[in-house]
Amino acid sequence: MKNVDINIAKKRLPELIAKTISGDEIIITKGGQPIAKIVGISKRKKQRQFGTAKGLIKISDDFDKPLEDFQGYM
Repeated sequence: MKNVDINIAKKRLPELIAKTISGDEIIITKGGQPIAKIVGISKRKKQRQFGTAKGLIKISDDFDKPLEDFQGYM
């Protein structure tokens, strides 16, 4: 994290933004006190694709058969 005075930040904003793209964070200060933070925006996450786990999960044929332990409740 780099601290930059607001007056310097006004003059060097494009340069500071370029630094945030590479992962840096910039704290803008006024009178030595932090007032704002410039951070880069991360890329969007990949969308999930349906069917990528096909064949990895197996369900037994009697999956929905009532359990013997619960016969008294039915």
